[in-house]
Amino acid sequence: MIIKNTINEENLATGKILPLKKNNIFPIKIIKTIEIVIVPNFGEINSHQDNVGIILEEKKILEILSKRYRNVSITKINCEKDLEKLVIRKPDLVFSGVKYFFFNNRKIWLNDYLEMFGISYIASSKVALDNESNKNRAKKIIQKAKIKTADFFITNPGEYLDEALIPIKFPLFIKPVTGGDSRGIDKHSIVLNFESFVAKVLDIKVKQNSSSLVETYLPGKEYSVGIFEDSIDGSLRAMPIEIIVKKNIDGYCILDFDVKKNDEEKVILVTDIKIFNKLSKLAKNSFRALGGKSLGRIDIKMNHLNVPHFIEANLMPGLRKGYFYRSCVLNLGMSYEDMIYSIANTGLSSH
Repeated sequence: MIIKNTINEENLATGKILPLKKNNIFPIKIIKTIEIVIVPNFGEINSHQDNVGIILEEKKILEILSKRYRNVSITKINCEKDLEKLVIRKPDLVFSGVKYFFFNNRKIWLNDYLEMFGISYIASSKVALDNESNKNRAKKIIQKAKIKTADFFITNPGEYLDEALIPIKFPLFIKPVTGGDSRGIDKHSIVLNFESFVAKVLDIKVKQNSSSLVETYLPGKEYSVGIFEDSIDGSLRAMPIEIIVKKNIDGYCILDFDVKKNDEEKVILVTDIKIFNKLSKLAKNSFRALGGKSLGRIDIKMNHLNVPHFIEANLMPGLRKGYFYRSCVLNLGMSYEDMIYSIANTGLSSH
């Protein structure tokens, strides 16, 4: 069977789609240029890089996007000259998980740089990423927006020399102010007394080189809510999932670094419509308050009264098999390919 080419000249002139090759069956490809931008990683494969928010499976994404778009390529940025060449080429979309580059002793934030040249990108701007990455700043913004979050304070070793001076009551939960993937969170993060408080704050300073965020411990269920921004009207779609963690030796459920690393937690769909709606509302409001764009993830935990509270946000969520991808699968029945297409489509529609 031969599919006839019914594409008119007007469509070709607008640069939207390519005609089918005569007497052959090929998918119609959208005439867009997409560059998948990555940076060198001189450490181990998939090792953490402070300037990379999303570790991309670039070859897999190249294969997927090439099915739908005409010109898709992988670009590795090694120096500032490479970045300058990128904006001269002016692709229709830069698909990247890079936050910033460090060239000539200064940071160049990729998405803000692209914004100056009118080039579309995925994820959020520097301002939003700064809001999200500093948990102290994020929680203050959330409080100002009148969104529920646990009481908290920031501290360093030696600041509180007496239990009576600590501004909130035990039990407390302690984690680093900066950093993701539950780094610095372990079985000692829940503290019940002053001795444990002092020890954990010191541990975070020594091992994570970070101040500590100390907050009221929330004993309820834990959730993560994927957020997709609609490419047409900018509305937000929330995709809540519940994260179930086995109790540790002390009887607490802690989503710590080792649990995430070893993929020991269970993720399920939120079926209670009232809880679903509460989580969705809080997540959307939090995403907007932080200045999120395109996609993101909001982590939420219940208190003892089953009231949801903002925990933290990730405006550059992992796209492989993490919570964002699983929220897409469970809520929308979305395949990995569908997710990548949706992200690219939202990015292309942003300008």
